[in-house]
Amino acid sequence: MAIQVSESARQRLTELFAKHPEAKALRVGVRGGGCSGFSYQFELESGDPGEQDKVFEFGELRVYVDGKSYFYLNGSELDFVDELMGRRFQFKNPNVKSTCGCGDSISF
Repeated sequence: MAIQVSESARQRLTELFAKHPEAKALRVGVRGGGCSGFSYQFELESGDPGEQDKVFEFGELRVYVDGKSYFYLNGSELDFVDELMGRRFQFKNPNVKSTCGCGDSISF
């Protein structure tokens, strides 16, 4: 399995990379914290991937995932939504057992 990126996320990433030409990839991960135990992290990365990183390429777009986060993100799709409540990246993650009321925190 792997991580997928929706068309809307690809379009938004293309816009972000155009504004930040120093960025080589989007780094995504899972970190401890939040009311449910974990939260997603998104960051533009200007460096090369680390030895333990998984690298996913979608045309010219690259996504880095550290090895520990990959365990939680494997099989997920990164999406970008533009809703009344705001614009944001989000994961459609089959590994998540529950989310908190705020929607920013997850548990596995």
